[in-house]
Amino acid sequence: GTGGRDLKSEVGAITALQALDLLARDPETKVIVIISKPPSPEVATQLLSAAQSIAKPVVVDFIGYPVSTHKLGNLHFAVSLDEAAELAVRLSQTIELGFTVQKPADHGYVRGLFSGGTLAYEALLGLQATLAPLYSNAPITSNQLVNDPLHSEGHTIIDLGDEFFMVGRLHPMIDNDLRIRRMRQEATDPEVSLILFDVVLGEGSHPNPASELAPVIAELKAKRPELEFVAIVIGTQDDSQDIDSQINQLVAAGVVVYRTLAHAVQLLSTVFRQALTNPYPSVNLDQLTQPFAAINLGLESFYDSLRSQGADAVHVDWRPPAGGNEKLAALLQRMKK
Repeated sequence: GTGGRDLKSEVGAITALQALDLLARDPETKVIVIISKPPSPEVATQLLSAAQSIAKPVVVDFIGYPVSTHKLGNLHFAVSLDEAAELAVRLSQTIELGFTVQKPADHGYVRGLFSGGTLAYEALLGLQATLAPLYSNAPITSNQLVNDPLHSEGHTIIDLGDEFFMVGRLHPMIDNDLRIRRMRQEATDPEVSLILFDVVLGEGSHPNPASELAPVIAELKAKRPELEFVAIVIGTQDDSQDIDSQINQLVAAGVVVYRTLAHAVQLLSTVFRQALTNPYPSVNLDQLTQPFAAINLGLESFYDSLRSQGADAVHVDWRPPAGGNEKLAALLQRMKK
């Protein structure tokens, strides 16, 4: 924990990134825990990307920060301080030796085309930790709102079941026309390298969605072999659409199929996370093992703690000039101006 202000966009997590880098290189550190109030979205993405790039387990407790998965590669998300502590202790006792994280590459953008808002929202929750810039027509935060739902930008997750798209047409769970047209549109963008979509089976859905989606995907991949398609197929063996047949048709067209959104998010977060170049100077690990000396200003208990640990320290009795007096503080502020 380096303080909530450190993780604001104006500061950019300078100290947190330096501390993460330092602990990643410290041979005595087995598990790293990051604790803070919810950081600004861009700082969260930067810090989590940095955490993913190291070969140690990292427990993350951004109190109140929405996540849709408990684990993302080497990241373990906690929802409370107690859970963060329990996770850290357990991981330190069962650490997986030789754990590695693949280095990221420049893979272009992800475009998610979902037939409904629930899966689109869950995808945003999972992907906002590692993908930036991330936009949607159903954003979680205001800075994620896409300018025009008809045209994607950066990484974009689109809810095609939103009222904006529904005027005069059937729902995309029933009618694949809108999604097929949007797939063709996204495939023409050279910056797009992966299209993510859902196939929801069951009552009230298209009787054979893969029969319409698979041929179009095969056609698009023939034109752009490097373009990847990932599908989340939601259904059971009892659905009338025959889930095995749906999966087989999609796989034959070159689609990577997952049965849960969480598994797809794991893949995308690992492959598309940002490569982070830490702009801040690294702290010399050797310096922290040398004899320590300090000049302590203000709180005397810090001085007592330093001395009890064998450090050389000098205490300076200092208090803010206004001493907590609001009238004097206002007067000092006017003098400063």
